[in-house]
Amino acid sequence: MPADSAFSIRVRPSDAGKRLDVLVAARLAGCTRTFAAGLIAAEHIQVDGRPKKPGYRVKTGENVSGAIPPPVPVAFKPEPIPLEILYEDDHIVVINKQPGLVVHPAPGHFSGTLVNGLLYYCPDLGGIGGELRPGIVHRLDKDTTGTLVVAKNDAAHTHLSRQFKSRKVQKEYLALVYGHMKSATGSLKLPIGRHPVDRKRMSTASPRGRTAETQWKIREQFQGIALLEIHLKTGRTHQIRVHCAAMHHPVVGDTIYGPRKPEKTIARDRPQSDKLLQLLKAVKRQMLHAWRLSFSHPHTSKTVIFESPLPQDMAAIIQKMRSLGS
Repeated sequence: MPADSAFSIRVRPSDAGKRLDVLVAARLAGCTRTFAAGLIAAEHIQVDGRPKKPGYRVKTGENVSGAIPPPVPVAFKPEPIPLEILYEDDHIVVINKQPGLVVHPAPGHFSGTLVNGLLYYCPDLGGIGGELRPGIVHRLDKDTTGTLVVAKNDAAHTHLSRQFKSRKVQKEYLALVYGHMKSATGSLKLPIGRHPVDRKRMSTASPRGRTAETQWKIREQFQGIALLEIHLKTGRTHQIRVHCAAMHHPVVGDTIYGPRKPEKTIARDRPQSDKLLQLLKAVKRQMLHAWRLSFSHPHTSKTVIFESPLPQDMAAIIQKMRSLGS
């Protein structure tokens, strides 16, 4: 959407009671709810000349007016970070993210991020959305690997953002989890929100949790460890890790939601238990991989599917588990 463009929206009877950010996103072409909420919070958008909160419920006849400010220059430097490109055209770039790579700059991570690498690889990403996450429409945790799509222009950014918001993007993961699964398939529906005490963690016990659904099936069952294929119906922060922990099958290597002493998850009377314990002690990150991503291409509208091969560390563990037997 063009910057510095003034607008005025008259609240119709059919709009009465809607959140202000929802109304603005619906009535302005190319404007997402998140972007609208940011403009409202910064008082670039007002109601009858007075600032309001994004959650303000509008009333019939009110006048919502404002102007879209010019994009904020991206302050982060391009860096020649190696990126594994799975696909690229004029509209998107699809990446197989390596472990240890933070997706976007944040306090404590202003360099060495995927965004820094993208700005080096695609210099024209700098103005997308006018924010500090140029082209980013979804994210993976620092130590989660796999498929991630990035928009290369505003139109693609808007199109992809709407797909993620409306849950039209198909996201499939592979995860190694502790324990022996009692059934071959399953589904978990538990709301997820900020932990009531530790704000850096997510929890199914949050008083303000949002709907979350995770579907899974067993690919392989090993001794004390299972390889799961996971399909996300929603996209909450840390969803797979939180839901797996809630099922008492936390992701292997997860230092936040997993067991403090992994050795207690292993039946010591089982064959090869000592070798399994040594294998688990060597794990340096959560064994979670964004295996497949499917969405509608923002330019052609055709369904596209991208897959990322397993990272070396996860593939090596699976191979060793197979050698130990089930």
